[in-house]
Amino acid sequence: MRIRWTAAVAAVLVVAGCSGGGGEEETTTSAQSHYLSLGDSLTVGVQPDESGSPQETSQGYTDVLYRTLKDADSTLQHERSGCGGEDTTTFIEGGIADCDTRYEQGSQLDEAVAFLEEHGDRVALVTLTIGGNNFTDCVEGVDPDPESETEIDIDDVGLDRDCVANGLERLETEVPVIAERLTEAADPQTQIVAMTYYNPFLALSLLERNEEGDEGDGDAESGLAGTTVGILEDVNDSLTTIYRSAGIDVADVDEVFDGSNTTVPDQSETGMPVNLQNICDLTWMCDTAQGPDIHTNLAGAQEIAEVFREQVR
Repeated sequence: MRIRWTAAVAAVLVVAGCSGGGGEEETTTSAQSHYLSLGDSLTVGVQPDESGSPQETSQGYTDVLYRTLKDADSTLQHERSGCGGEDTTTFIEGGIADCDTRYEQGSQLDEAVAFLEEHGDRVALVTLTIGGNNFTDCVEGVDPDPESETEIDIDDVGLDRDCVANGLERLETEVPVIAERLTEAADPQTQIVAMTYYNPFLALSLLERNEEGDEGDGDAESGLAGTTVGILEDVNDSLTTIYRSAGIDVADVDEVFDGSNTTVPDQSETGMPVNLQNICDLTWMCDTAQGPDIHTNLAGAQEIAEVFREQVR
């Protein structure tokens, strides 16, 4: 099978553009509590529509998590404050036009701090997903025009190493600022949980294998796909260390996706290694109709939500 990689691959290799959102279900009870979700497109459930264009949905992990938590606390209100496209810099400073219009305080972080300070111990939970977009522009050889039908040649796709280094430097400098400001603004009783990332780039191994004219379903240990494994490990190690040092709980999403597991199960019907199979099963990466797209499908959102739920006290 040959995967047809159109310019929609821009949504595969980058976290897709900004989209609006808002709090779910308004309640008026004076005893209401709040769940504040912060971050990028994963926070607001971005998925491809029937034409493959990324759109915000109510099927993100934060939505699934909220519905689960609300079963136990009917007063809980979801303040859905994420925005697609946010990286660590814009999260702190603003700078994405479609996102900035959402935040009266000027940036998502400033808005979150103001909310936490205003609502105090009524904020039961904060979830955070940030850092993936630090590497948005590190992908080379991708046509950003969503209307283009041009097929992507794997030989033209690569990584800008300087861009990766810059993304890691910003992550290691700015995530501690984000963590400190959130923990200082939050009430001591408010739990903050942040996540690691899964690696959608593993799906490039399918394209690499097809370009080579080989049979089978790809080798996620080699080529560009293999290169991204080490990069994501560095990203997730940095995020985990920073969050834990700040007293923030970590939802290890990459563990659920088993991102480093390159073994092929004996019972596998596809011949794919575990990590690649999970990407195909839990995201839109291997979907040839609406994808490829990095974002989770509903099954993936449910898996991530469960990782967070296990961390919630």
